[in-house]
Amino acid sequence: MTENKEQKFKIILEYIKDLSIETPDVAALKFVRENLTNYIMDIDISSSVLKNKTLEVTTKLALQDKKDNVSKAFFEIKYATVVTLDNSINDKSEIGKVILCDLQKIIYPRLENIFLDLIKKAGYPELKFEKKVDFDKLYSEKFN
Repeated sequence: MTENKEQKFKIILEYIKDLSIETPDVAALKFVRENLTNYIMDIDISSSVLKNKTLEVTTKLALQDKKDNVSKAFFEIKYATVVTLDNSINDKSEIGKVILCDLQKIIYPRLENIFLDLIKKAGYPELKFEKKVDFDKLYSEKFN
């Protein structure tokens, strides 16, 4: 269990909900290794209410080639986090900030390390995630 400093939520558990790494053949592996710079990371965050201020938050990362290349690989992980919210949180915008920003800043470094490690072990040892995600900025752009 992990609690944030402001005690607005508590992480009950975390787990990999779904994982997909698809490389159709050795030709695709070779092509993708040479063209990893074409791959872009998409992040999608969703949540569902379990009970009594308990939520399951699913953070999905998908690394994929957005170009029309014939040879492609596909990488996706859905990482679930079960959290309980503090009783003082009632406003939807505050709940949104916890889910989309505060929680993500805690779990994302672990999630990124897991995802990167799995992709490297799947045959792409040179892969690096250069850009760091600024969840405060993403939240502000979406809701302000």
